Amino acid sequence: MPNTNLPAIRACRPAWNKGRIVGQKRPLAPKHVWAIWVRLEIGQKIRELALFNLAIDSKLRGCDLVKLRVADVYAA
Repeated sequence: MPNTNLPAIRACRPAWNKGRIVGQKRPLAPKHVWAIWVRLEIGQKIRELALFNLAIDSKLRGCDLVKLRVADVYAA
C-alpha cells in the first residue's frame, strides 16, 4: 500500500472545553447541599429532590444515577 500524504484535518471551530478547567471537581460544601435541597423543596420538584437525595446518600455519579430504574431502588 503506498504511503500517501493526506491533508491535515482541521477543526472549523474551537474545542468546547478550551480554556475550561477539566478533571475532578471539588465536592459540594454542606451549605451548598442545603441550599440545593431547600430550593428543590420550595419548588415542589419531587422527582429532582428524590434523585438529589439518592445521589447524596449513595455517592453515585450523575451518569450512574440516571441509569437507575425504579426496580433498582424499590423492593415491592
